[in-house]
Amino acid sequence: MHQFLKIFGVITTFGMLVVIIQGALVTQTGSGDACGAEWPLCYGQLIPEDPTIKTLIEYTHRLVSAILGLMVIIHSVWSWIALRHLKETKLFAILAVLFIIFQGLLGAAAVVWGQSDAVMALHFGFSLISFTSVLLLTVLAFENGKNIKYTVPAISRKVKYFYFIILAYVYAVVYTGAYVKHTDAGVGCTGWPLCNGQIIPVLEGRTGIQFGHRVAAGLLFIMMLISLIVVIKHYIREKTLFYGTLMSFIFITLQVISGAIVIFTGFNLNATLFHAFMVSLLFGSVSYTALLAYRSK
Repeated sequence: MHQFLKIFGVITTFGMLVVIIQGALVTQTGSGDACGAEWPLCYGQLIPEDPTIKTLIEYTHRLVSAILGLMVIIHSVWSWIALRHLKETKLFAILAVLFIIFQGLLGAAAVVWGQSDAVMALHFGFSLISFTSVLLLTVLAFENGKNIKYTVPAISRKVKYFYFIILAYVYAVVYTGAYVKHTDAGVGCTGWPLCNGQIIPVLEGRTGIQFGHRVAAGLLFIMMLISLIVVIKHYIREKTLFYGTLMSFIFITLQVISGAIVIFTGFNLNATLFHAFMVSLLFGSVSYTALLAYRSK
């Protein structure tokens, strides 16, 4: 059922992952202004001549983002029509389109007029919301027609709200991580897990920003460990919820490890991009478990 929609959804989801990683590459290499203060043209040209490496990075990010923007719109409209009987479809379709537009407009505004670090940190968050909405639309296509026991878990109200809190908190942690990148605060702490050889360093400037992100990420790890323990202890028979929670815990573990590797390798480009990749998977999996909790009996 809806075989072509599933295939298109998978391709669009992976494409959005590429856009997110490209955005992290632009930020990490400082390529955001490599096409000049112009958008959508690059130095006044549709296709730049004799581009530098940084210009190629920025230009290909713009090109891929434009293609994926069109694909997201097509996927959202297609899902709206084909899966209109599922109550979550319209919400995710609207979110996917709105935030891919917000992402593009914010990126264009940053190029033409410039933006503060606090505002630019939202760019990554908008990309994640659009990616996750596309992911969940694709999941709905695969879930369609499945037995309700796989898609509607039976959990307590407290556990249900705990998943909502985790989702909101993950987004907050993601924002602090993006803010660290845009303020170059990664250098605020040397070493890991200690910051400049101290358990609690002087919380000023970049050190305060970086240390705050570490504390927030550590608290998120504890929250997700608690959710996994609760599910194993009380809801192990709710297989979809269990596997979703397990995957989320695996992703947060890899996220913490990748963050440490970024520090130890002196902000190696590959390590930084892997860190952004794991953030995307983490937010996607947590969003799906929150969806399951929302449906719960």
